[in-house]
Amino acid sequence: MSALPTLDFILRNYKNFNARVTRDALLAYWSHLQAGGKMFWTLAGAMSSAQLGITLAPAIREGLIHGISCTGANLEESLFRLVAHDSYKDFPEYRYFTKADDTRILKDRMRRVTDTSIPEDEAFRAVEKFIVPMWETASKNGARHFWHEYFYQLVQKLPAKLHEGEAEESWLLAAAKANLPMVVPGYEDSTFGNIFASHVKFEDCSASIAKSGIEYMVNFYEQYQEMSAGAGVGFFQIGGGIAGDFPICVVPSIKYDLGKKVKPWAYFCQISDSTTSYGSYSGATPNEKITWDKLTEKTPMFVIESDATIVAPLMLTALLECQRNPKEANKLIAKAMK
Repeated sequence: MSALPTLDFILRNYKNFNARVTRDALLAYWSHLQAGGKMFWTLAGAMSSAQLGITLAPAIREGLIHGISCTGANLEESLFRLVAHDSYKDFPEYRYFTKADDTRILKDRMRRVTDTSIPEDEAFRAVEKFIVPMWETASKNGARHFWHEYFYQLVQKLPAKLHEGEAEESWLLAAAKANLPMVVPGYEDSTFGNIFASHVKFEDCSASIAKSGIEYMVNFYEQYQEMSAGAGVGFFQIGGGIAGDFPICVVPSIKYDLGKKVKPWAYFCQISDSTTSYGSYSGATPNEKITWDKLTEKTPMFVIESDATIVAPLMLTALLECQRNPKEANKLIAKAMK
């Protein structure tokens, strides 16, 4: 049996349309890594609730991902999956639900996310017991941290006996252990952003203990320049919105606002089901970004118009196969591309 079954499947079957773009984006990703480049991921949507960590966590551990931008929701939901996995409920027939059905889910203290649901007590309230004291301590000590740093600290402090999910499938835990560079723009728009705001209102905590989005960008200036050394850093985007819009702007900001030399992003791929449109930033074709000096005409660019919950695990699995068997992967690719 082949040690590279997923890669082999993609090379044999993904010949045209979105399939071909998926194959080409995968091969360009692998080629970029082989050249010594790095890759920066952005996570929009509800990818953590969809359990992307099953493939994302090993990809982080094995050096396929070198930085992440994510929404506050994706950040916290990776932690929820770790501490409350067994208490989630799935609703595969959600398309046929009535308002009364969803009202019953509310009364059961579940928060539905498409076909699954996050348990209020086992997730939100359980995590709240740990993170609020961290905020209170920071407030008393005058300490200030980035939003993700509180979650990095917490996920590593939690005893294993509190894990309901598999630790090796928690991308947040993998990122925390690697101290992966991260930005969490707009974290206020999340469950724990709301909870934090309430404690600021009650004067239990100071709002200043969470560093701002502006401070995230200031810090990211240095992180980007470090990551882009050598072969450069690529940009792998899932969905649209602030998770992608925020970090990609670091290149023109360094160039025009700081007045420094900077390498453009070395690769760009977006998995999105947003309708391609110049009036929709999330659906804009990548060449529009050339005009903003984020990409160049030589940048490998790919748009995969599909469901990221299907495409991202497939690509990550193939990349993990390549990472573990690079010589065989390169032989297989060379043969397929003849």
